[in-house]
Amino acid sequence: MPDYHDDLRLAHVLADAADAATMARFKALDLKVETKPDMTPVSEADKAAEELIRGQLQRARPRDAILGEEYGIEGTGPRRWVIDPIDGTKNYVRGVPVWATLISLMEAAEGGYQPVVGVVSAPALGRRWWAAKGHGAYTGRSLTSASRMHVSRVSTLSDASFAYSSLSGWEEQGRLNGFLDLTREVWRTRAYGDFWPYMMVAEGSVDLCAEPELSLWDMAATAIVVTEAGGTFTGLDGRPGPHSGNAAASNGLLHDELLGYLNERN
Repeated sequence: MPDYHDDLRLAHVLADAADAATMARFKALDLKVETKPDMTPVSEADKAAEELIRGQLQRARPRDAILGEEYGIEGTGPRRWVIDPIDGTKNYVRGVPVWATLISLMEAAEGGYQPVVGVVSAPALGRRWWAAKGHGAYTGRSLTSASRMHVSRVSTLSDASFAYSSLSGWEEQGRLNGFLDLTREVWRTRAYGDFWPYMMVAEGSVDLCAEPELSLWDMAATAIVVTEAGGTFTGLDGRPGPHSGNAAASNGLLHDELLGYLNERN
């Protein structure tokens, strides 16, 4: 089993730097926000955090490729760092503290690049989660001050907590009826959104979550954290990992039922 400790430690250093940069501009009255071609917002803090991470990676891992939400792909090779400088930009620009920097290392493998390290850092919440392949998932303040995470053992939908982001995406894909049927079957629903429900699945406080449309940088870090905590992370098509353009995550015991409902067509 490869030892990813040095890469994980570097990812924490990168997250520390990003946290300092993003928190310095959080709730700033003069924060500059633009609209990208896909009509999603991007702030100066998104760009600055990604530039900072890229600069540190180019010095520390010059042979590795980098893929980021704001500046695309740079470099080639069997190792690729995947960066979302601020996951939850809409929250960030409105002063809502639910946003995070997502940092993942992916390695070339059969079936495409697979995440082997992931760090999810939410400084406005005072939370951080991380994982490395074969070494488990953890949450805490630092590598030396952490608790191991495990998914829940809830095995029936009527006892399960289901988290999601919004209704509009499910409706646009013709999956709304199945989504609503699922919400009627579970014990509880909450629309936490973005990275947070995946971390709750990993911690065992939520049992299943899903989103209908995502990019690789939204999922690479969260996927390894969920799976190393003992959970299951796939696309809505059931393909393991962060490659399907959407995501379904669970404690594993409820995954087939989750996919069954979400693949019901209107």
